[in-house]
Amino acid sequence: MSRALWLGGALSALVLVAAALSFLWTPFDHAAMNIPDKLQTPNGTHWFGTDHFGRDLFSMIMVGARTSIAVALVAVGIGIGLGVPLGLWAAARQGGWADEIIMRGNDLIFAFPSLVIAILITAIFGAGAVNAIIAIGIFNIPVFARVTRGGALPLWAREFILAARVSGKGAARISIEHILPNIANLLIVQATIQFSLGILAEAALSYVGLGAQPPTPSWGRMLADAQTLVSIAPHMALVPGFAIILTVLGLNLLGDGLRDALDPKLRVARA
Repeated sequence: MSRALWLGGALSALVLVAAALSFLWTPFDHAAMNIPDKLQTPNGTHWFGTDHFGRDLFSMIMVGARTSIAVALVAVGIGIGLGVPLGLWAAARQGGWADEIIMRGNDLIFAFPSLVIAILITAIFGAGAVNAIIAIGIFNIPVFARVTRGGALPLWAREFILAARVSGKGAARISIEHILPNIANLLIVQATIQFSLGILAEAALSYVGLGAQPPTPSWGRMLADAQTLVSIAPHMALVPGFAIILTVLGLNLLGDGLRDALDPKLRVARA
């Protein structure tokens, strides 16, 4: 096991455990305000300190972790659920009208950053975690479609695919039974990358007020609350900032480690 895979897995597991544990236990009620204890620095009672309302930052980080994970997980699920079939369809119809429509549609979505899409969706339906999920998910669809198509195209010229065609299998059955298993490693690695980008996007949307709404904690909104108090209580910005950094770093390292472990060319080179 590579160091990147081990370290990335450990950091990712730490965040997942904190998020799962928050359903059962947190040191304090994350929404409970205690003004006399506001702006406390990290101490034995409040491990990460308190914010300007006296809320425990450690509890908020734990609950915020499950918010970020839930948003990113569903958004990546949307990208995989819609992008992978589109990519397989485009590869099976290379050069045809379906391939051209799917790829040009991907280019159209890529022309608008996820934040712009989120602003558009929010203007129509209002701010909230659900709309953030939709915005991030829409942006993930062309990513997975392109990765799927790029990985599938070379396989369609391989001998085992030609043999499957000769045996009478259709394009859809070949894509599911032969193409998809052979590009699963690409999709797994891309999913970890998009998961980390989803957490960053959720934090960015919450920072500008388009993500999860109060009283649900969000790392991005914690940063927004801290921006005017950095000189007085820097821990308010450092705590959610480091949570985002460590989570994204862990997922990127996990993706790199999985790529090294799953790529047959790299396995042959190491051997």
